[in-house]
Formats: sequence, structure tokens, C-alpha cells
Amino acid sequence: MTIEQLKKALDEYNASVRKSAWSKGVSEYSYELLDNVSECIKYSNMDALANTKLLKDAMLNGADSWKQYSWGGCSFCYDEDIAKALCSPSELKKTRNGSRRPNAREEWLDVQARALYQASLRVIRAFNSVKAAECKI
Repeated sequence: MTIEQLKKALDEYNASVRKSAWSKGVSEYSYELLDNVSECIKYSNMDALANTKLLKDAMLNGADSWKQYSWGGCSFCYDEDIAKALCSPSELKKTRNGSRRPNAREEWLDVQARALYQASLRVIRAFNSVKAAECKI
């Protein structure tokens, strides 16, 4: 499997999902994670495309969890940027472009961690679809 095959499968999956603001944001995060995998392949000896465990490790870029990835500054750091990436115009207005908390239980970095987790599932799904296609050949 190559990173190009994985990107093509991810493109197909992202094109098939609902086009809400949240889903579009998760799609963008999935490409960020794919970039992490590509960089890992380019600069380390690890074969990040060997199995899902190595793929997840490459996506996490040294973090232990998506919460640590988000809170550690591996993605957006500013509430406003996270809100713009994941919210509809009405949600942006309600949260004053991210200056208000997204809800009573979370901070914006927690919301981003949730989106990153969902993005990682998309990359893994694309990975599994390419692996399944290779097995049929």
C-alpha cells in the first residue's frame, strides 16, 4: 500500500459522507492526520502502513491520545480557529466565533480532540478498504 492509495480511499470516503460543517471539519482533520502519516514514512524507519496500530501511532505524532494531541498543540491552538473549522455560521454566532465555550462540559480543545478521533476513524476506514482490496487481488 502507498500513501497515494490511502489518500485516494480517504478522498472517496470523505466525498461520501454528509456535508455538515462538522463533517467538513472532520474531513480537513483527516487530511492533517494523513500528512502526519506521510511525514512519518518519509523521516523514520517505521512502516506506518503495515497495520492499524502503526498507522494510529503515526497519526498521533508522538501523543498518547487525541486529547493530548489537541491540548499539546499538535493541531489548532486557538478557540477561534477550532470553532471556524467545525461550526456552522449559526453556531459561530452563538459562540461568538469561539470566544464562548462550545458547551457546558467541554472546552474547544476537547471538541477538537473529538473531531480528531473521528478523523482518525476515517483514515483507518480508508486504510482497511485499501487492505481489503489488496487481499482480493
